[in-house]
Amino acid sequence: MEEMKTTNEFRNFDIVSEVSDHHFLKSSSGESIMDNPNSEAHKRIMKEWETLEQNLPESIYVRVYNNRIDLMRAAIIGDTGTPYHDGLFFFDIALPSYYPHNPPKVHFISFGNRIHSFLRPDGKVFLMLLNTHGTLWERWDPSFSTLPQVLLSLKALVHREKLYDRSFEMYEHTCRLSLQLLLSPPEHFEAFVNSHFRDRAPVILSTLTDFVDGRCGNFGYASVTDKVSSPEILKWAEAFYPVMVEIFRLCGAPLDASFHRFWLTSLSWNGFNQSEIKKRGILKKVMKGIKSVF
Repeated sequence: MEEMKTTNEFRNFDIVSEVSDHHFLKSSSGESIMDNPNSEAHKRIMKEWETLEQNLPESIYVRVYNNRIDLMRAAIIGDTGTPYHDGLFFFDIALPSYYPHNPPKVHFISFGNRIHSFLRPDGKVFLMLLNTHGTLWERWDPSFSTLPQVLLSLKALVHREKLYDRSFEMYEHTCRLSLQLLLSPPEHFEAFVNSHFRDRAPVILSTLTDFVDGRCGNFGYASVTDKVSSPEILKWAEAFYPVMVEIFRLCGAPLDASFHRFWLTSLSWNGFNQSEIKKRGILKKVMKGIKSVF
């Protein structure tokens, strides 16, 4: 079955038939580009498809559409040692009728989370190549700028050290986003999302426990200035951890009893004794956690 694939079995680039949930689906540029295969935009897009198929980095996955060559969707995996550790970040991309003379439009599928100063909760993306950030001398150049460059620039946003001034906030919103993607995965990436979090669930949960224990609060970077007290971290983990365990289990993650034991220990640290924990019940606590998360 497709949903039992590992992440490595999914192609980094693929062409699919159609899409129904793309942010720019109602854009009118698709018809004009599709109707004129001899146009500069059509030829440039086909050329860049070839480049993407041959040269995408391992952490970037792209789907393009036969019936809408002006649209594409990209998934980027967050880098280890950052607040975006093993997170998935999706971007809907639209190419204008006068591409490449005008830059692409990009929408971040955020579910309302703010994981970066340049990736807003409303989906807006601030990037020099998109002419949405920077000076006049750092803008899209139709002669040199390309879609692969845009994807690498987006990748850099979730692999960058210098902006980790709010590491706890970024990590918290990355966890929220992960759960929301599992519950509502973007079209044509359903099996990929399930496989990614199923395969990486033990590492993600271990990272969370290290974070709570204070062993990786700065994600290895001495420049982080964010300071969070233990009670705040425990309160946050109390809401997230059991929900993450149960949702990861639903997607087939191999989680043993040790992952529940950590949660019970964290509750004890936070003032609950064992009888109270047993009385409340795991399921009730998980349901309460889901409500607080969403």
